[in-house]
Amino acid sequence: MAPNAKPNIILFGIDSLLADHMSCYGYDRLTSPYLDRFASQGVLFENTYSAHIPTTSAYASMLTGLDVFSTQVVALRHQGPLRPEVKTLAEILRDEGYHTVCVGFDGNPSSRGFDEYLSYPAWGSWEEGRLPKAQLLNEQVLPALDRLLAADKPFFLFLRHMDPHAPYLPPEPYERMFYHGDECDPANKSMEPVVAFKPFRDFLVSWLPPGITDKDYVIAQYDGSIAYMDAAIQSLFTALEAHGVFDETIIAINGDHGETLYDHECWFDHHGIYDVVLHVPLMLRYPPELPAGKRIAGYNQHKDLVPTLLELAQIDAGIDFDGRSLLPMIEGKVASHESEIYITECTWMRKHGWRTPQWKLIRALEPDFHFKPPVELYNLVEDPDENNNLATELPGVVDALTARMDAWISQREAATGLPNPIHHQGDWHGIKGVGAFKTSQQAYDSLHIGDASAARRLQAESRKVEEEE
Repeated sequence: MAPNAKPNIILFGIDSLLADHMSCYGYDRLTSPYLDRFASQGVLFENTYSAHIPTTSAYASMLTGLDVFSTQVVALRHQGPLRPEVKTLAEILRDEGYHTVCVGFDGNPSSRGFDEYLSYPAWGSWEEGRLPKAQLLNEQVLPALDRLLAADKPFFLFLRHMDPHAPYLPPEPYERMFYHGDECDPANKSMEPVVAFKPFRDFLVSWLPPGITDKDYVIAQYDGSIAYMDAAIQSLFTALEAHGVFDETIIAINGDHGETLYDHECWFDHHGIYDVVLHVPLMLRYPPELPAGKRIAGYNQHKDLVPTLLELAQIDAGIDFDGRSLLPMIEGKVASHESEIYITECTWMRKHGWRTPQWKLIRALEPDFHFKPPVELYNLVEDPDENNNLATELPGVVDALTARMDAWISQREAATGLPNPIHHQGDWHGIKGVGAFKTSQQAYDSLHIGDASAARRLQAESRKVEEEE
């Protein structure tokens, strides 16, 4: 890289990647060998959290350095564009002379500011066959990478990988990498509650093998999707090495949120604000400035990524971000950022809560379609899987955490001059004129994903609406 030249930046935004199912985060299956090696060459953050679920709100923080109060993006079906006062990372870097390219993320409120948008197929069904999502992404990215490296401008490349997002349809041999047996064994009843859940049934059945009975097969498909994507990502690293720029490029790998597999009855999706959804991977590699093989235990959130990337690139955007650079944490000057986190979800349920290193409080803002209690409290030290709800047993803890959450909300509303968006979502579920659900039965009867083709159409329609606005 020439003296005073700005470094290229590549951000991998991986949808639905559960940190605890990556081998570099301690999973017992070797799902991510190439990303494990990548982590050994850079910095891995052990406690990165997606505070605002799901995709739409998570990427809003990841790509702006702001929290939900500043972005006002909290719902999956966010109406309208991102606030004009908010600048995305793509807009910041474009102003700094970068060529900005986005792959697989057009139509999202936070995708504003890219010079180019490239797309690839990321939805499929059992009838359509196995879906090589990451390879289809590579077919768009690799030629673009060659072109960008031949130009005389620095570039920012944002890649949205979808392999761990349902439908889990990894190609051979990854579909049997972590499973051997009969996934349709009639003696196995583990899939009965899954296919009995009416809101998701049609979608799940559209991409699962006919007659499937074993939930472990589905989990193996998820793990196989990670392993397949991992191998495909290595192709991009190899291309950078072939061009001689791998060590000169700032590379970040981040998940937008995790995934519920057979957890909490939120079957193979990513709603709920349990830690399987909140805990995401974050890895950074940039040999000129970052050490190799360092693991950071301190807490951080999506809002901290943009300030970190800009400091690595020595860019002062003149923005007062809600997040903070992670470089002081890497250098050992700071142990952690906030360890108490305000959390929200507005996907298939509308809830918010407060997470500390010991406690998780979840408060429903309306009845949900899982018929869960309105208040949940978990001791994360004694019950890290969040299976034992202590809300009725420990009302004092509920009250104390609620007070801390409410104080934070008041503080952020005062600082931004904007209301907490979780309270102002209207028909957040996409059913016009319904408003907040009055009962869990109403939510259960009203919400329906449809099959994989319907999901693909909904995504296309959302993209069209965003483009028109």
